[in-house]
Amino acid sequence: MCKTISTMGMEHEEWLRLRKGGIGGSDAGAVCGLNPYRSPMAVYWEKTTDTLDLSDNEAMRQGRDLENYVAQRFTEETGKKVRRSNKMYWSETHPFMYADVDRLLVREDAGLECKTVSAYNAGKWENGAIPMHYLMQCIHYMVVTGKRTWYIAAVILGQGFVYSRIDWDEEMADQLIALEEDFWKNHILMRRMPEPDGSASCSAVLEEYFHRFKKTETRELSAAMETKLNRRRDISEEMKQLEREKAQIEQEVKVFMDGCGEANSEHYRVVWQEIASERLDIKRLKQEKPEVYREYVQSRKSSRFTVKVA
Repeated sequence: MCKTISTMGMEHEEWLRLRKGGIGGSDAGAVCGLNPYRSPMAVYWEKTTDTLDLSDNEAMRQGRDLENYVAQRFTEETGKKVRRSNKMYWSETHPFMYADVDRLLVREDAGLECKTVSAYNAGKWENGAIPMHYLMQCIHYMVVTGKRTWYIAAVILGQGFVYSRIDWDEEMADQLIALEEDFWKNHILMRRMPEPDGSASCSAVLEEYFHRFKKTETRELSAAMETKLNRRRDISEEMKQLEREKAQIEQEVKVFMDGCGEANSEHYRVVWQEIASERLDIKRLKQEKPEVYREYVQSRKSSRFTVKVA
């Protein structure tokens, strides 16, 4: 069972605030650690702060604009008609779960998720494959809405169109519910950060956290943190050695090429070419035209994380 909230005429910011009250389909893959672009830490930050993500870019706009195209192509390929929902669904059994669905099918108890995929990621959809974080999104929608079938359709930009049917999987649904419930109760409600995962998404959240809550006191490193820093030191040394070895291999290939611009084999194509670039001399500009420098300079805050051996 689920309850619904109409989103017809709803302001975008009001919709974003409503989403803070639970875990949505686009959060599901991240909570499970399966989303390559979004970390559990990012979901935690979104749900526990008053910050509204109003960011937009070309990829996001194309996804919105092409959603209707993907839905139309799905109808053309399958003969199944779809309609907009214009509702937000909230599970009554699991009140921390909600769903914003792209389309519902007409005369079939099922839904449709529409995706826009770059040609770079086309291989992840070959032979009926579905990226795991998108599969979790559709399972999440089935849990919330009570429907037992979901379709996912994707336009591969410049290459083609694919779609798949996803049927209810009780075991997978139970596992997803358990993971989401644990995340909601033990992280969101308890205001306890999830473990870092090394992703760029996690780094961005921690950077924002530092700027917002930075403190003046000093903490004593624990034995566990000392062990981790020892491992970090070892990794740094290994990376230096590998970078040197990599540079040596490149140098050996350059010697072999003997000034040629290209070298080929069955498995590799090596190109060695001259590239011209232009860079602004900031130091000279600041000295000779300080008024111009001040007019165009942009101030940005960042943090510097350093580790020194005592």
